[in-house]
Amino acid sequence: MNELTQSELAVILNDLEGWELKDDKLTKLFKFKNFREAMTFLMRLAFEAEAMNHHPEIENVYNKVRLSLTTHDAGNKVTEQDVALARQVEKLDLPYSKKQIT
Repeated sequence: MNELTQSELAVILNDLEGWELKDDKLTKLFKFKNFREAMTFLMRLAFEAEAMNHHPEIENVYNKVRLSLTTHDAGNKVTEQDVALARQVEKLDLPYSKKQIT
């Protein structure tokens, strides 16, 4: 798996609302109504990540979830596999609204 270039990442980040490149990882912070909604999001994410055999770094505190995506097999750099998972996360059809915190 090849690391994406800075110019490729710039184009990709324009299409991934709220995602940013930080410490060689695609990251996004989500805020939910409560802990239950945050955990529901994480459970749905778990199914997608497992199906893709690509697992994010996850931080959760009450109603906040931060996802960080990097490919360990590519020297902990961002690859198309990370972008594909970020796009799947954005497609999750959940019965509540998620919003990004800046």
